Amino acid sequence: MTPTLFITGANRGIGLALTELYLEHGWQVIACCRFPGSAPHLMTLKNRYTTLSTHALDVTDHAAVQQLATELSDVPIHLLINNAGLYGPKGYAFGEVDTATWRDVLEVNTIAPLVIAEHFTPHLIKARHSGHTPIFAFLSSKVGSMSDNQSGGGYIYRSSKAALNAVIKSLSIDLRDQGIRAVALHPGWVQTQMGGPNALINAQESAQGLKQVLDTLTDSQNGSFIDYQGKEIGW
Repeated sequence: MTPTLFITGANRGIGLALTELYLEHGWQVIACCRFPGSAPHLMTLKNRYTTLSTHALDVTDHAAVQQLATELSDVPIHLLINNAGLYGPKGYAFGEVDTATWRDVLEVNTIAPLVIAEHFTPHLIKARHSGHTPIFAFLSSKVGSMSDNQSGGGYIYRSSKAALNAVIKSLSIDLRDQGIRAVALHPGWVQTQMGGPNALINAQESAQGLKQVLDTLTDSQNGSFIDYQGKEIGW
């Protein structure tokens, strides 16, 4: 069976790089973003690969997530990468936190990933006996690590990723008996719209590292927080 990747936020940056990388390795890819038709690089890949399908999806629209899961109900998914994320405002200080924006970031970074997992777990269960242990992979961030926080600030993004890590840890326990692994991944500081031009690596380097981590993920790493170089990060 040809393995299938389902990925969110596939229109640019790390999501686009992962989409292209898995296509190059012969996977079927179901790529989701809010406006696929407005993502020229993704459309170029769609014209090049018959193994790529695209779907319009706003991850905060829970009814749309449920509807897509229903449309794909017969499709075994071997790897689901939740890549869609929102940074929120930059440059604010203590005393200047926009709580309305904070809620928006939590909707995308913390709540949506769990909703997606709830609706797509049956698809991963279908893939259990294919030679690929099914995986929920969630793009987190090292800034969500409380033990690594030495600079303070960043209340909105930090807290959304720390909360996501808690979700992933519980998922890894709750889905273990169903043969599904769940892992939090730090992609590195990447030259994307979110990461900025001064970041240390490009999206392709990050994607290659993340794929290597996922290709070699073991049962003992289920529920771990791992960077793109395979190093475990403290919570």
